[in-house]
Amino acid sequence: MSDALKTTPLESLHRSLGARMVAFAGYAMPLHYPAGIVSEHRHCRAKASLFDVSHMGQGVLRGEGAAAALERLTPADVQALKPGRQRYALLTAPDGGILDDFMVANRGDHLFLVVNAVCKEADFDHIAAHLPASVALERLDDRALVALQGPAAEAVMRRLGGTEAALLPFMGVADVTLAGIPASVSRSGYTGEDGFEISVAAGEAEALARAILADPDVAPAGLGARDSLRLEAGLCLFGSDIDRTTSPVEAGLVWTIGKRRRAAWDFPGAERVRAELESGPRRLRVGLRPEGRAPARAGTPILAADGTALGEVTSGGFSPTLSAPVAMGYVPPGFAAEGTAVELLVRGKPLPARVCPIPFVPHRYRR
Repeated sequence: MSDALKTTPLESLHRSLGARMVAFAGYAMPLHYPAGIVSEHRHCRAKASLFDVSHMGQGVLRGEGAAAALERLTPADVQALKPGRQRYALLTAPDGGILDDFMVANRGDHLFLVVNAVCKEADFDHIAAHLPASVALERLDDRALVALQGPAAEAVMRRLGGTEAALLPFMGVADVTLAGIPASVSRSGYTGEDGFEISVAAGEAEALARAILADPDVAPAGLGARDSLRLEAGLCLFGSDIDRTTSPVEAGLVWTIGKRRRAAWDFPGAERVRAELESGPRRLRVGLRPEGRAPARAGTPILAADGTALGEVTSGGFSPTLSAPVAMGYVPPGFAAEGTAVELLVRGKPLPARVCPIPFVPHRYRR
């Protein structure tokens, strides 16, 4: 593996656990551990798994008018976000394309941001370039981020001394102490399961991760299981299911646009979003259930029954939970209804599939 790759504060822990390391977003990251992707996936659905997501970008916005400043770059209603609450949001371009998706939390005297690893440099540069003099962006490159996900996650947090974290509602945030280590916790994740994302000082990350992994209900999990879990949950991956060419309407993410923002239409890309809401988009993200057991990977052409090209698969694989292949992709609105028959061109062979609802596996967030 190239020496040029960055590492997370948990690099030595991953190697001690026998992780298979791969290059991802410029970092050396664990793809899986000796148990394997399917085992890690199933453990997360049954108990709890710990993921290293320290490659993500963490940052803070401080100053008078920080929420209003961020709203110049996103359709989300940031100013309505109450202290102790977090929200999923999009950075949109003037033409309505999606620059990235991110999380924003109101921490009282500042906003806490988490952006995708693959474009964190561009995101932070973009945000900083559009801030007024009264607001400053501070990158938190000295912090790690881990995700504890699964139905046993709440009980694990309690056993670590994180009672306050265990009481958080979905998308709640708080500063807590876990195993004697200060951390910032949100009740959120990328698996469809209940769980927590935990921001901790880089120097304390390995000690905290080892304390979490010492719990008998917790096992480590890598990028492979993280991807199969999020696919089952119907969650978008930036660069695959959403990107600079995709609008929030096409992606089925209109719910991220605040009601007040839809009344004012004052966010980047508002003209395109409004036109698509009124007249319909040219394509829509849908779920797909291929027949048989052959998975349709990203880039697989989606065809009508008569062979007409409709679009392509953006994410696809085999679902360990359903023991069947699942996929997401874009098709014209006339082919987006549940049950619509399509064909997926896998290795040159058309395989029958049907449009189905997303998520493939129901979410189990704590409401």
